[in-house]
Amino acid sequence: MIKPQRLKKGDKAAVVSLSSGSLGEEKTIHKFDIAKKRFAEYGIELVAMPHALAGRKYVYENPTARAEDLMQAFSDPGIKAIICAIGGDDTIRLLPYIDFDVIRNNPKIFTGYSDTTSNHFMMHKAGLVSYYGGNLMCDFAEYVEMNPYFKASFENTLLNPQPTLDIPCSDFYAYECDKVRWGIENVNRKPTVYKNTGYEILQGHGKVTGELIGGCLEVFTELTYTDLWHGVDWEGKLLLIETSEDDQGPDFLLWNLRGMAAGGVLDRINGIVVGKPDYEDRFEAYKQIYRKALHEAGKDDLPVLYNVNVGHAYPIGIFPLGLRYEIDCDNKKLTLLEPATE
Repeated sequence: MIKPQRLKKGDKAAVVSLSSGSLGEEKTIHKFDIAKKRFAEYGIELVAMPHALAGRKYVYENPTARAEDLMQAFSDPGIKAIICAIGGDDTIRLLPYIDFDVIRNNPKIFTGYSDTTSNHFMMHKAGLVSYYGGNLMCDFAEYVEMNPYFKASFENTLLNPQPTLDIPCSDFYAYECDKVRWGIENVNRKPTVYKNTGYEILQGHGKVTGELIGGCLEVFTELTYTDLWHGVDWEGKLLLIETSEDDQGPDFLLWNLRGMAAGGVLDRINGIVVGKPDYEDRFEAYKQIYRKALHEAGKDDLPVLYNVNVGHAYPIGIFPLGLRYEIDCDNKKLTLLEPATE
């Protein structure tokens, strides 16, 4: 996997709207200005690609324009990082217009999560390390300030990569109902947060390592019809699974895990990293589903690290995909085993 260069003072980062065009709406365009100021504090210029601020209707109706923005951002030698504005539900429509050679030959930082899972699998097919987490609207343009957990993750991965990086569990959290709704009237509000309980090991012992790959579970249902999923060599990987604000029930998780078992994925991976659910009533319910599905598959010893700050529950970190991590089950630790960027 090709690892891109870190961000430095004087660099330029570009925002793209590859799924929803929410960033360009009148109610939320102020988020772009907030993010520009945040990046400027690091000496980085944030620019918008030509269609990134075109609004929901245009962005939805023009997947080719979205893909053009992405390809142009990769082709432009002056752009060092590509930041997704937000998720959505249809970035898979860009697949026919993606030039994987352009991505492979112009490696640079690519961040986002949720529906951006499809784009991360595109990056993986191109052989590029990408970074799960760090949507512009949710994280870089968070109201009041970037929360300390995300800010530390951003700095330790994309700005000042560490030789190895212990990834702590955040000591605070918020669910979907606790988040601040977007609107200029709320720019001085922070979310209500609670004390977090730390990582949990649902099953497994000792230490396992592997390259991390995965993302938002709901997006897997689209990916599995494409070679983006079937082209992955799952041998020895750590599978990342997180769930969105759509609040799928426990059965949805069970069906997907059964599908992964039937498809041989669970036979080949070394472990699973699970993001904290976005809804309180799913926290215990999902744990039971993981244990049930893995028992059905004869995988009672497959390590599962739970309550990780990745995905939709607040706060999140930035997780490089395609790099090697270690799950230490006995000490409930997650460690990135190499620098996140060059």
